[in-house]
Amino acid sequence: MKNYKKIILITGGAGFIGSHVVRLFVNKYPDYKIVNLDKLTYAGNLANLKDIENKSNYEFVKGDIVDENFITGLFKKYLFDGIIHLAAESHVDRSISHPTEFIYTNIIGTVNLLNAAKFIWKDNFKDKRFYHISTDEVYGSLGEEGIFTEETKYDPHSPYSASKASSDHLVRAYHDTFKLPTIISNCSNNYGGYQFPEKLIPLCINNIKHNKPIPVYGKGENIRDWLFVNDHANAIDLIFHKGRIAETYNIGGNNEWKNIDLIKLLCQITDKKLGRKTGTSEKLITFVKDRAGHDLRYAIDSSKLQKELGWKPSVNFAQGLEKTVGWYLENEEWMENITSGDYQKYYNEQYVKR
Repeated sequence: MKNYKKIILITGGAGFIGSHVVRLFVNKYPDYKIVNLDKLTYAGNLANLKDIENKSNYEFVKGDIVDENFITGLFKKYLFDGIIHLAAESHVDRSISHPTEFIYTNIIGTVNLLNAAKFIWKDNFKDKRFYHISTDEVYGSLGEEGIFTEETKYDPHSPYSASKASSDHLVRAYHDTFKLPTIISNCSNNYGGYQFPEKLIPLCINNIKHNKPIPVYGKGENIRDWLFVNDHANAIDLIFHKGRIAETYNIGGNNEWKNIDLIKLLCQITDKKLGRKTGTSEKLITFVKDRAGHDLRYAIDSSKLQKELGWKPSVNFAQGLEKTVGWYLENEEWMENITSGDYQKYYNEQYVKR
């Protein structure tokens, strides 16, 4: 293989966050070989990476992290220097409907990667790094006050968050037991372009555009901290290169919003961009039965990341949301392609039949 400074595996690189990370690394580090491993399930879309697919330092590999033999063979072939592990089943509703899929992908898949790294590096861990990306949902739910820190006790409430908590524990255990050079980050809700429209923001934008009902769980009072995906990708870059081994870093956007307030703001921004009268799309808001085990509030304290590595969000929420709405309205073909087939069946199952 060509003389690259590093050979990096990014799992889940055709997904929402993963595609932004792959693009950043491929463009920023031409002396790195970036291998993108993705199973290409419903949320993995190679159209997300059309702009870099022909770059000489980029390679896509289709495969499943649950397949132990495949993963071991992949590590033998490429002799990776680092792993950025993003591949995961990540939608809470799907974890309630099909929890076993989350156990296999998020737990077994992570263990397969840990074992392969341990095997191929053979205890020679110099300049090696296994970076596991997780979620703030492992911490459970906050009341009206308080904030998640890296010291917050784990208290997951859904099969999704429980499976991610399990994978976090295993990553730490492999460091403590085998001295594998691991790092973990836990992030808040991401938003931006290329997000599969089962998630709140692209779902709302798409429904507003097509004058379809906007489903809102319960009374819409659940609060989330929103992080612009490009800022998350930049944080991942910093943590991978400069983060301390065996440490955890929280990544948050300092943007707490009630779901109902966020949806109303999306209606205002989208109506304006579509040339509609203000308030037109708020009539589409439809309250549906609340999600089982729905956490009330998440909020992330990212001060450790900011102080140690100098990271900070590059845009405020209003700027990020304007960019995001604009992206989805301008990329109509991408949205039409992604909302066909499996997504439409899932949408009907999760929202229309409620």
